[in-house]
Amino acid sequence: MVDSGRLDVAVLGAGVMGLVAAVTLVRAGLRVVVHERAADITASAAWRSGGMLAPDCEAEIAEPLVVALGRRSLALWPSLVPGVETNGTLVVAPPREPGVLTRFERLTHNHRSLDEEALGALEPALAGRYRRGLFFPHEGHLDPRRTLRALQTWLREAGVPIEFGFSGDPDSLNADRIVDARGLGARDRFPTLRGVKGEMALVRSRDVSLARPVRLLHHRHPLYVVPREGGVFMIGATTIESESPDPSAETRVTLRSAGELLTQAYALHPAFAEAEILELNAGLRPAFPDNAPRIEISGRTIAVNGLYRHGWLLAPALAARIVDVLLGKVPTNEVMHADPAEW
Repeated sequence: MVDSGRLDVAVLGAGVMGLVAAVTLVRAGLRVVVHERAADITASAAWRSGGMLAPDCEAEIAEPLVVALGRRSLALWPSLVPGVETNGTLVVAPPREPGVLTRFERLTHNHRSLDEEALGALEPALAGRYRRGLFFPHEGHLDPRRTLRALQTWLREAGVPIEFGFSGDPDSLNADRIVDARGLGARDRFPTLRGVKGEMALVRSRDVSLARPVRLLHHRHPLYVVPREGGVFMIGATTIESESPDPSAETRVTLRSAGELLTQAYALHPAFAEAEILELNAGLRPAFPDNAPRIEISGRTIAVNGLYRHGWLLAPALAARIVDVLLGKVPTNEVMHADPAEW
């Protein structure tokens, strides 16, 4: 781009999509600034999420596009930040519900079936509790909060300004191009966006040790447990199709959801009954009616949105695609239509 005293790109939004886009743009040699309306990075839905990088598991309910983008992102994450774990994912089901595991096995790929002995060898804490399971060895996870901070630190050390509390007009920004990654803040651009609430618990247990995320299938109340440092576990799985007119309700957890999450954690392993509850929280995630992500171009603005439950899973691949657009490597009418495996 021609040096006219303007920055090359202004990124709107400092959630996972905005920060990953900014890092990817800087690494491509572009001059970048980030603007965020909230006071800090803790306001984003990404702060209140599991951080699972599980494209093969997502094939159960997600479109092939999401799975392909997720596999591409999983390959990119280790080059973006340290601390990405690639120990795979373990999926189990209650012994009285073998059908849910059989169905999951049929709808997904790249897994290995484990008998009771192999499952116990993989996760000793679960030895003797489940007759069989599915191991997805090509998956990973990260700690969202550590990762958001690491991305923010990297940008600041690279000299990228991050302006929090931004309330200006995006069209007035002094940059050649704009990447709009505002999530639900972009309803002025995408009126069909809806918020999907996801609730979570953080607990600390001295009696449970897991090396990887574990999904407990259930016909009504599925669950995932994601290990973090210091004996901390993130427990989640709720997806609530509702929004309250009260903005503060976005981060509130209902009694029903809290009960379901903690009861199912106890079902996964009874030692969770003695775990210390550190936090109950929730986030509102942006989704289009088809739950698929979009990159749309209008004038100098490239808007990326609708990451739904898959923000951590999709952000690096979408950011790389945005760079390809800005560098003229992709025709604007093919941004989301080519095979993601070829991106």
